[in-house]
Formats: sequence, structure tokens, C-alpha cells
Amino acid sequence: MSNTNTSRTLKYLKGQGWEAGIVERWLPNPKHPAGGVRKDLFGIIDIIAVADNRIAGVQSCGQAFSEHDKKIIAEPMSLKWIKTKNVLMLIGWRKVLKEKGGKLKIWKPRVKVYSIDDFKEEIK
Repeated sequence: MSNTNTSRTLKYLKGQGWEAGIVERWLPNPKHPAGGVRKDLFGIIDIIAVADNRIAGVQSCGQAFSEHDKKIIAEPMSLKWIKTKNVLMLIGWRKVLKEKGGKLKIWKPRVKVYSIDDFKEEIK
């Protein structure tokens, strides 16, 4: 598997005891400058994970954590997903120094697990 944010997220989830699979799709479109677009499940989910009677929808990203967080909060399906007792996570990846003063950098996840409280403004 290549070294992408998605592959790092799959490995991270496995290490946390989740079984996970990709649900994001590539939709070819010759008219699009990139040749197509990526389509997330419900506009917010790249990966579905299952563990111990729990289902999680996971959005994976690089350093654009804040932008993805805003996208998730603004999407009405996010609140529906949480209200049905599913887990919703955002996992962002960035390179950080392995040790203070060192030069070696490692990939480190930033994880946000959403709760109903994250959507209080959207509920009004």
C-alpha cells in the first residue's frame, strides 16, 4: 500500500483494534482538470471501520485539518450519523520531529472524535 494519508489512517485504525475499508470513490471525468473527482460517502466519510459493536465513519486528511473539520460540521449528514450512535472521526496527518532537537521526522495523527456537542451551533 502506498504512503498516503488514507493508508496511514488504515494502519492507525488497525492498530487501535478496528477493521476498516475504503468507501471513498474516484469518479472519472475527462472534462475535469484532474481527470475526475473523489467522492466521499455522504460527503464526509473516506473509510468505514468496525470494532466491538461500533461502526465508525472516518475522514482522513493531511495538514488541512481545520478545513476538513469545518466541512464535517457543516454537513447535515454528520449529525445524522452521530445521532444513530455511530462514531465519526477526523484523522489528520503531519510530520513532526521524533525527538526534541533531533532531525528525524515521523508521521503523527491528529484525531478528533465528534460528539453531539460539536454540532450545537448547527442544531439551532
